[in-house]
Amino acid sequence: MIDVTGQISAVERRLGTRTLPAGEARVMTISQTYDAPVEDVWDACTSAERIPRWFLPISGELKLGGRYQLEGNAGGTVERCDPPHSFAATWEFGGEVSWIEVRLTEAGAGRTRFELEHVAHVDDARWAEYGPGAVGVGWDGALLGLASHLAADGSGITPDEAVAWMGSDEGRRFMTEASARWTEASIAAGTPADEARAAGDRTTAFYTGAPTP
Repeated sequence: MIDVTGQISAVERRLGTRTLPAGEARVMTISQTYDAPVEDVWDACTSAERIPRWFLPISGELKLGGRYQLEGNAGGTVERCDPPHSFAATWEFGGEVSWIEVRLTEAGAGRTRFELEHVAHVDDARWAEYGPGAVGVGWDGALLGLASHLAADGSGITPDEAVAWMGSDEGRRFMTEASARWTEASIAAGTPADEARAAGDRTTAFYTGAPTP
């Protein structure tokens, strides 16, 4: 049983920009604190044996300079690695390259703050159509997967259950609420409210199969 509202509320979401050599990029940051020590969360995020238990099957060399490939999703190169606190990699998908960085910090005895930053060049037309939720809802799902994997009480869902769960009423509510929170983050970052909400509605419709507004 997933506490949808509890999981959505446990996640922080921020938007910003960064100037890169190729021009201005958009920065999405998503974070959650888990009841697990840093070393355990690090292992969950970097072990080829554990990553498929909460995210996706992965192949390649999970080391500095190594290439990785997530099944049916992105691949890339590990560019920086500072165990057990951070790693950075390219995120290559659909002919486009963006960048991710994962940072882990202690958040009290036996607790870890997981923070993921995704930096990408996104053209204005695509951003206006779907906003940050197009990618953000997917990252919300990843953090739910990690929360499920780390839960001591066995609650949550496994990747094998995820597809069916996403099609359930509970799964659609999760994606709807995640999309709404990314809409709020977009407004907080300066997007006009009507534009942000329209983009959020289209993202929600895309993920849930609801009619497009």
